Amino acid sequence: MTGPTDHKLVFVGGLHRSGTTPLARVLAEHPQVSGFSGTSATEDEGQHLQDVYPAARAYGGAGRFALSAQAHLTESSPLATQANAAALFEQWRPYWDTSCPVLVEKSPPNLVMTRFLQALYPQAYFVVIVRHPVVVALSTEKWLHAKTLKTPMANWFAAHDTFAADAPQLARLHVVKYESLVRDPAGELAAIGSFLGLDGPVPAGSWQGGRSDAYTRAWEQLAHDRRPWRKWLHSSLVRTYAERASAYGYDVDDLDVLHPWPDIKAM
Repeated sequence: MTGPTDHKLVFVGGLHRSGTTPLARVLAEHPQVSGFSGTSATEDEGQHLQDVYPAARAYGGAGRFALSAQAHLTESSPLATQANAAALFEQWRPYWDTSCPVLVEKSPPNLVMTRFLQALYPQAYFVVIVRHPVVVALSTEKWLHAKTLKTPMANWFAAHDTFAADAPQLARLHVVKYESLVRDPAGELAAIGSFLGLDGPVPAGSWQGGRSDAYTRAWEQLAHDRRPWRKWLHSSLVRTYAERASAYGYDVDDLDVLHPWPDIKAM
């Protein structure tokens, strides 16, 4: 029976609606890679196929979970044990084709659990996908009972600030922006394939990421909404997050502006 040390484990992370699902699926199209599919779990996410650590729903789910300090797991967590590493792999094993040398698991909360997962599997690789905070907030707002962009925006920055602080301690990390994947899927997937040491290209033709035009229009409409409180919400979010978004290479006034992911160590 094979174990985690017999494979290259790859954890895909990124907030809900950031592109983790299409990215994990396109990686699994490579002949050397196996990912989860047909599990009946939400988006085939590994977080729902185990009981070693709490899933994001324990902390409020999409648009909220990173606001809970408890969602941030590191090597200091009492859950970071060899026994749990073995148990977690055994719970995920049935959903992989373990004849493949590379095994991919994806779940949004991986974004704030990288150091914990690295403690369990020291040779693990991490591929993190990042999407514009405004787009992510607009697309997850519908899942929140109290529909306000303030919560998912705060969640985006809490999650990425946590990830940015943890990233320098990761041995194997590749960050890709969703917008860059949309603009150049072949180039970005080739870079990921090279990072993972895959033989041959990752099939870019199966990338199914969509553009963010509808969210861009919704953001612009919010700025010019006839209802004063909606216009105030837009201006308030711009004042609160413009500088912080810029540090991550995003512009909250012009959602089409795209800069590279920053040098985390310099932040």
